Amino acid sequence: MKKFFLLFIGVISMFNLNAQDITDALRYSQDNIQGTARFRALSGAFGALGGDMSAVSLNPAGSAIFNTSHASVSLSNLNVNNDVSYFNGFTNSSNSEIDFHQAGAAFVFNSRNDSPWRKIVLSIAYDKTANHDTDWVARGTNQNNSIGNYFTNIANGIPLGEFLAFDGESDSEAYADIGSTFGSNHQQAFLGFYSFILEPEDINNDNNTVYSSNVGNGPYQQEYAYAETGYNGKVSFNFSTQYQENIYLGVNLNTHFINYEKSTQLFESNNDTGAVINEVLFNNTLSTLGTGFSFQLGGIAKLNQNLRVGFTYDSPTWYTITDETTQAIETFSIDGITGNSDNEVFSVIPQIINIFPEYRLQTPSKITGSAALIFGSQGLISFDYSRKDFSKTKFKPTSDPNLAFQNNLISESLKVANTYRLGGEYKFENFSFRGGYRFEESPYLNEDFYGNLTGYSFGLGYNFGNTKLDLTYDTSEREFNHQLFNTGLIDSANINRKMDNITLSLSFSI
Repeated sequence: MKKFFLLFIGVISMFNLNAQDITDALRYSQDNIQGTARFRALSGAFGALGGDMSAVSLNPAGSAIFNTSHASVSLSNLNVNNDVSYFNGFTNSSNSEIDFHQAGAAFVFNSRNDSPWRKIVLSIAYDKTANHDTDWVARGTNQNNSIGNYFTNIANGIPLGEFLAFDGESDSEAYADIGSTFGSNHQQAFLGFYSFILEPEDINNDNNTVYSSNVGNGPYQQEYAYAETGYNGKVSFNFSTQYQENIYLGVNLNTHFINYEKSTQLFESNNDTGAVINEVLFNNTLSTLGTGFSFQLGGIAKLNQNLRVGFTYDSPTWYTITDETTQAIETFSIDGITGNSDNEVFSVIPQIINIFPEYRLQTPSKITGSAALIFGSQGLISFDYSRKDFSKTKFKPTSDPNLAFQNNLISESLKVANTYRLGGEYKFENFSFRGGYRFEESPYLNEDFYGNLTGYSFGLGYNFGNTKLDLTYDTSEREFNHQLFNTGLIDSANINRKMDNITLSLSFSI
């Protein structure tokens, strides 16, 4: 039966494969410009200030504040600390790395006549908008839910004959054929059946659609290892201008890119002496590449010598994304299953990379309003407010049933999230002393599932004349839950994540 379907729907059935979900949508919809040390020291409250290359990535009018051409580069040391609790277990992990995350230059062209357009500025800036490098382990005793529930939930309703391998067919060949013919749910059923987790009600009937789990009764000792790496970044091509003395206008054309990898490993064991399967090891990997485009429109107005206001509109980002996945499973039976021996191990390790159809992701637009008080050459206080409706995030094409389901889930689970940033700077001779605070609301309606983010920052700068050196420490913290699987084993690990950065920037007039 499987080969018959392969002949007729082997091409279009690739669209039955799915890897995208709400966590992917949120991962690529959140942006967090890491920026220069000065930008970070004020917690990013730069919408009405400008005069900084990372401020240009926030408000495109900011480059018109420069009086001379300007360039900067930044390095940071990022430390991510995860406190993880899962049922009765608690673990901690910490990662640290040095990262080159910002570079940019702005070229100022002053008007040589009496035109009200005093200058134009052309800029190019690179900013890393998210760093995904982290890993953690959740470990605990689950009294009720097993990985067996994941496989039975998916397999029930699928005819047995649709995921059986033919005589002489290798695991890799069968897994590939089943995926291209029927999709990823059938592949999960294949893995569950040939690892002896799934027990058909009638194993001699190819039309059987009812399955139970051979994994014994609880409690279940579970260890879930999670690791991800990669980043989101953008390159901004900026044009800005100054009109008369007090108006600054700008536009950014942004190209975005995604380079992301994730791997998960679940190990589960039980002490049920009557169980057929006593241990399960289930591995999954995801690799994602994407490119995107967005634009920004911004303005800054000097209302008087001391007060500036700014406004920025960020368009949606339109991504084109490709995903690849791999899977493997291994089970262990104390008493044996085949009758050949006790202590049997069963491995299903398809040497196959699932390449998913290209899809699109549209992230929500954002608006930012800003105000800043400038106290001459002595210092400043700045405030930014941003609003972003994450429920407007959309996978496309919407005609795809899985993507339409995810879009409905997004609209029902996510909400408008506001961000507040406050920063200040005090100058004494050649030194600058800085501090900031930020608060980002959860994008989830259920804030207990995914909490708010709170952050603080402190920085120091020294002006050598045409060259400036800035150093900043900033920290942020958020508590959230990570659901292990999307069905069956849907229990969550609770994670309290603290991120600490030390950033060093060198900037100079060109």
